[in-house]
Amino acid sequence: MKIFIAGASGAIGSRLVTQLAARGHEVVGTTRSAAKTGALRALGAEPVVVDALDPDSVADAVAKAEPEVIVHQLTALSGPADLKSMKRMATATNRLRTEGTDHLLAAARAVGVRRFVAQSNAMWMERTGGPVTDESGRIEPNPPADGAEAVAALRHLEEAVTGISWAEGIALRYGGFYGPGTSMSAAPDAVMAEQVRARKFPIVGGGSGVWSLVHIADAASATVAAVERGKPGIYHVADDDPAPVHVWLPELARALGAEPPRRVPAWLVRPLAGKAAVDAMTRARGISSEKTKRELNWTLMYPSWRTGFTQGLD
Repeated sequence: MKIFIAGASGAIGSRLVTQLAARGHEVVGTTRSAAKTGALRALGAEPVVVDALDPDSVADAVAKAEPEVIVHQLTALSGPADLKSMKRMATATNRLRTEGTDHLLAAARAVGVRRFVAQSNAMWMERTGGPVTDESGRIEPNPPADGAEAVAALRHLEEAVTGISWAEGIALRYGGFYGPGTSMSAAPDAVMAEQVRARKFPIVGGGSGVWSLVHIADAASATVAAVERGKPGIYHVADDDPAPVHVWLPELARALGAEPPRRVPAWLVRPLAGKAAVDAMTRARGISSEKTKRELNWTLMYPSWRTGFTQGLD
């Protein structure tokens, strides 16, 4: 198939290019930077520079590519870990999940795309019920005020994509990425790993929030499966070992050769990092990927982060 990847130079996008090209697909990949076109071409994609927030730029690129499938992996979550930068990245990502999604869907419909696969996120599953939810779970309807914009953007993306009738709309709710090219890797400039090494990523409160994680290679292979044989709707993409923060975070520190994370009361963190960050650390729910494994015949390289942290961070 001819596949158009929006956000092809990112951590998952670059992996996706490689895996799709290896399976014989023709890939067109977008980037915001002309400096990254050579790297995309080396991975096996035909690169194109696109401003995803400019509807004319998106429409022109999609019209020229004439793809059968569009994969939406656009985010702006890379850069320094200071609060100002993180807020700026979050705001940009929210726009990509709202305006960017709408621009891509309009362009897709104009050229007759038959399948549209988009990146969602499992961090904001509804905070009621057991520690793990399947695809029937909904996005949290009452998030903290400082997380409301991000939650609304995810909800917009999922509803817009899965609500189309002119093509097969698929939303992938990914767990937290780790592995090469992500913020949670062995690279010296990996943002989250750097914070863990510096003991600046603490266990907040009891660290009872349950996180689902997924190695970046597994996230890419699940996306390939969705591209090739997914059905309209939502799929979860995470490993088989959802765990509370107080369980997996010390193991990540150990794998990185760092000292154990500090423990900090929630009341102390809340005015500094915000209510949404505390909520994620203390109330998050994990996800089950049984539907994805069953329906898409998806097999994990790293069924647990326990093995992934020791074997797959670099």
